Amino acid sequence: MLGCIAAAPGTAQAAPGTGDSGGYGGNMDFNQVTEGATVYLRVSNPGALLYFGDGHAAQGDGELNGNALETSMDVDLTVDVIPNKRINGPRIENATDIIAMGLAGSIDDAFKAATSDMTTWLAEDYRLTPSEIAQVLGTAAEYHVSEVADRNAGVVLKINKARLATLTK
Repeated sequence: MLGCIAAAPGTAQAAPGTGDSGGYGGNMDFNQVTEGATVYLRVSNPGALLYFGDGHAAQGDGELNGNALETSMDVDLTVDVIPNKRINGPRIENATDIIAMGLAGSIDDAFKAATSDMTTWLAEDYRLTPSEIAQVLGTAAEYHVSEVADRNAGVVLKINKARLATLTK
């Protein structure tokens, strides 16, 4: 898995440290950023200034002590820009799930950020009403702690795509 993948934050922000994360991505250390996953990041600079690294052969949820089974990696990736698409924080999509990631100074704030971004995703891409979103989240939400070792905590909210299969995107 790639522990770090990001587009550079906005020009008004100082360059983040290698252990930092935020709405731009960064050192997210989420163990489901693996082969076949699509990572969506907001673009704040011309050219995005994408960077990645921190290869892990294995890591449990949360990277509790800042260590995983570190390794070198050969990475092949494709980069696309989705015009006029705005997102608040990193999103991940794999074969089975859509995943909103909240990164913040506390687990509580990361939880809120993941929930807020998933709410936006379901409203914009699946055209769900607030009541329908509440029903989906209340019956299908899976939360996981993705990162606690660095300055920001990470919480992800996963929705299995099978639960959304009858909806049109």
